[in-house]
Amino acid sequence: MKKREFLKTSAILSLGTIINPLLSCENNTKTENEQQSISSEDIVFELPKLDYAFDALEPHIDAKTMEIHHGKHHAGYTKKFNKALAQSKISGKSLQEILANVTEDDNDLGIRNNGGGYFNHKLFWKVIGPNKGGEPTGKIADAINQSFGSFENFSIDFKNAAKTRFGSGWAWLIQEPSGSLAVTDTANQDNPLMSKIVKKTGTPLLGLDVWEHAYYLNYQNRRSDYINAFFNLINWDNIGLLLK
Repeated sequence: MKKREFLKTSAILSLGTIINPLLSCENNTKTENEQQSISSEDIVFELPKLDYAFDALEPHIDAKTMEIHHGKHHAGYTKKFNKALAQSKISGKSLQEILANVTEDDNDLGIRNNGGGYFNHKLFWKVIGPNKGGEPTGKIADAINQSFGSFENFSIDFKNAAKTRFGSGWAWLIQEPSGSLAVTDTANQDNPLMSKIVKKTGTPLLGLDVWEHAYYLNYQNRRSDYINAFFNLINWDNIGLLLK
């Protein structure tokens, strides 16, 4: 090797020994900052995955609605709920406990709206599914017959609650503390776990989202058609598991 080439090669190698640690330090610093940013976001609740594809509920609920409803609306509630919890410094409590202690105070508004939205949608995805619907069997059927007299009576009451819920909200089948079942409805993202807010409390068994984002792409203003279609999707097996 010529002397000039040797000196050139040595200079490059020397420069590399200086630059490489700097690059390594920069990369490590960036990773640590990213990890610190992620860990500081104290994520408590995660967006649940669906047990079925977006198009699995068609023609009753279209794929685009499902994609937006789950990936945008529910995801948004999840993110904002975690942020509200971090700001309120609530920790070590179950979701049910958090919602049971929500009040109408403005300071609770973030948890009330987003925590309710998180819980309500999480239940909603579980109580519907492809190739479901029909009348229930087993203990959930017995409980409905005992509380309403018949499945038909329950259907009328539930559909009426969903149809007459003014504006945005939910219709519910709940199990009351006495053990009997009842139908109720709530505004916005409130639910029957919010004992300090709602008129009728209990364990939610079935919830129907009547916000327009749940049905407007397919049904527009025909809420009644959406409600009727919903009965073709009800997963009575999963609902029966929620009975106490």
